[in-house]
Amino acid sequence: MSGIVVYLPRDAVCPPRGTRRIGDGDGVPYDSSVTLRLGPGEVARFGRGSATTPVELRLDDEAISRLAGEIRVTDDHWQLSNHSATQSYLVENPEGAGEYLRVPPRRAGAPIPFEFSRVVLPTRRDTTVSFQVFAPDHVYLDPDGMAGQWGSRTVTAYSLDETALYFLVLVALCEPRLRDESPVAVPTTPQIVERLKWHPACGGLTARAVSSHIDYLAEEKMRISTPAEHGSGGARRNGKREALVGIALRFGLVREEHLALLPPRTTVRIRERETSS
Repeated sequence: MSGIVVYLPRDAVCPPRGTRRIGDGDGVPYDSSVTLRLGPGEVARFGRGSATTPVELRLDDEAISRLAGEIRVTDDHWQLSNHSATQSYLVENPEGAGEYLRVPPRRAGAPIPFEFSRVVLPTRRDTTVSFQVFAPDHVYLDPDGMAGQWGSRTVTAYSLDETALYFLVLVALCEPRLRDESPVAVPTTPQIVERLKWHPACGGLTARAVSSHIDYLAEEKMRISTPAEHGSGGARRNGKREALVGIALRFGLVREEHLALLPPRTTVRIRERETSS
């Protein structure tokens, strides 16, 4: 398994060494978000931290303990430990129907089943502090070999959840070529935000979130590498999008029937006219 990717919130402070800023590269400014990658067996601690209590994910809020909790990665899932003596944490499934887990105080090693999670910590303000975790690919048995030995299982080369938001982003990336509108151009991140904003699940979709989904698709789902030493950040992201679309269409991961997942174009135009009038 490739491990997990943790996206820290904007107000994360003192990002750990080796993290990188998330930027869009096509007209959207960089913000202070960072990523942290953990492989199987690795651990990251989170909290307010101090000189005597170092943490990998440092969250800036006085209501959060110096050592609030710990993330531990296994081969096929990740676990959350709550080190607080008084406060529960929530792990939400942003792509589910309100699904969430409550991790009570002092709970150690709670297994998290969601492929995409939001860890939410309470504060004394009118907002919470949260960060996102993209989990390892889920493993599925080979349907032709269910009666065989476990050791002979076959895993999916590209494990994509067609109900997930990242798949919707991928369909939006592929839409022009599926409709034979452009043999070359791939939508930019702002164009994807605009295309999906009328979808019921995408009302609050931001360019930063789209960039995160593109990174997750490229780095975790399809394992695409783009040379970091050549070109600007925008060029690298353009190459990443091009590579995603190429693989998705060549291997039939995104097909014409998936276009039905997108908001109808007629509806988008009507609502845009209503908004502007």
